[in-house]
Amino acid sequence: MADLMAGLIVGVVALPLAIAFGIASGVTPEKGIYTAIIAGFIISFLGGSTVQIGGPTGAFIVIVYGIVEQYGVQGLTLATVLAGGMLILMGFLKLGTIIRFIPYPIVVGFTSGIAVTIFTTQIKDLFGLTTPKLPSEFLQKWTIYFQHFGTVHWWTMLIGFASVAIILLTPKMSKKIPGSLIAIIGMTVAAWLMKKYGGISGIETIGDRFMINNQLPAMQQISLNMESVRLLFPAAFTIAILGAIESLLSATVADAVTGKQHNANMELVAQGAANLITPLFGGIPATGAIARTMTNINNGGRTPVAGIIHAVVLLLIVLFLGDLTKHIPMACLAGVLVVVAYNMSEWRTFVALMKQSRSTLAILLTTFLLTVIFDLTIAIEIGLLLAVFAFLKRMNESTQIRHITEKIEITQEIESYSADQQEEVLFLPKGVEVYEIDGPFFFGVANKFDELMREIGAHHPIRIIRMRKVPFIDATGLNNLETLCRNSRREKIRIILSGVSDTLRKNLNRSKIPEIVGQENICPNIRLAIERAHAIEEEMMSKKEKLRC
Repeated sequence: MADLMAGLIVGVVALPLAIAFGIASGVTPEKGIYTAIIAGFIISFLGGSTVQIGGPTGAFIVIVYGIVEQYGVQGLTLATVLAGGMLILMGFLKLGTIIRFIPYPIVVGFTSGIAVTIFTTQIKDLFGLTTPKLPSEFLQKWTIYFQHFGTVHWWTMLIGFASVAIILLTPKMSKKIPGSLIAIIGMTVAAWLMKKYGGISGIETIGDRFMINNQLPAMQQISLNMESVRLLFPAAFTIAILGAIESLLSATVADAVTGKQHNANMELVAQGAANLITPLFGGIPATGAIARTMTNINNGGRTPVAGIIHAVVLLLIVLFLGDLTKHIPMACLAGVLVVVAYNMSEWRTFVALMKQSRSTLAILLTTFLLTVIFDLTIAIEIGLLLAVFAFLKRMNESTQIRHITEKIEITQEIESYSADQQEEVLFLPKGVEVYEIDGPFFFGVANKFDELMREIGAHHPIRIIRMRKVPFIDATGLNNLETLCRNSRREKIRIILSGVSDTLRKNLNRSKIPEIVGQENICPNIRLAIERAHAIEEEMMSKKEKLRC
């Protein structure tokens, strides 16, 4: 019964949002509703979260609108199907946990950018402006708004602002009843009364702009060819990544409230199936919706039954009450989306991140500005590239290389060392030097190692490379180490590797390093390495004595 009530409430809440997201995405309102019904059912039926509610979301508005403008509805259908396939593949490859490692500044940057873009697209309907066809570019939109601001329709603006006020004030009186639903019903009735009895005209409704179809959609055919796939692949990839991030973020938030643990990989498979099937029936991209998921939880929903009922409720509304939706004012839907944009903006988090490191600020602002001025695909690509560079820079800075020539104080390297213990010192033979690497040995550190070697200049005949604090070594690090070993042998310098773990040894065995330095010179700890250095030194002294004789 709890799931039944939660499903009924969420179904009613989802209706105005589905219509608003459909229109804002550049398609018809029923496409938004079809998405909420079909995707909502599939995501609840297959999903890895028991309380996740799926459907169209504000995050997709920008990317969907751009695809429809450039490639038409057929292009959107193909891109969504491709994205669905990618999401299913991500789930089967168990990439659900990896998606969570996308840096937080990128997520906040593009989410805030999407919020600003959604707000921008609603200005015309919110104020009832009379303008020519709006361009897709952000700056050009605002130029036209300023040029035509004198065409404001005051009654439309009143309905838009009243809708925003109702949505914001409702939670203070009741958290159970959604403000967007009250605004839709109240403003629809108000607009109808103003038109019928007040003689007020010019308040545009959904019916003035769209023909509402209250029938179930027929299955569509997809024209699939390699040229279309090539053109739409970047957009499809953005839809897949965005859908994965949004759904897993929503599921994680739900886990924190319910105390349960979602299956990230199964959630990706469910999202993929939804995006694979929904466009075949005229739908648009879908993902987990945080606001509707939280509404479900707050109203007692605890199993997938609530999400399935929400889809059934929407279906019944479309079949029997779909005709009434044509009376909803466009300004009211604009008000709903303005509140959605405000909630998405995360401006407090945005400001807090701006106070952190310069690399965080650069990633945040770059992703934000690229999302607003250009598009989400470029923003995510450049944002991830900057994040990778910042990560490599931090890793390079965190790895230290020490040069030791006289002694190693072993006791102070032990965490449990106390002042009462007797100090243990390992003295190095005269012709031995130690290079200790503390951190991952990857390509940035390999170059750092080369620079240090050149700075030191003259070298001892025996060189110990201490690797006890090296968690991994990449292909460039291996190549660099192999080159160092070859050059050292050419210069008559003997190399000993110390602190080589089992994992590192496996990597070393894939190269020619053991062959160059000799297996006997790869030691598990520094004591054995110094013993080996003594043995080599004695061997070298013995050879000198023989040459003298």
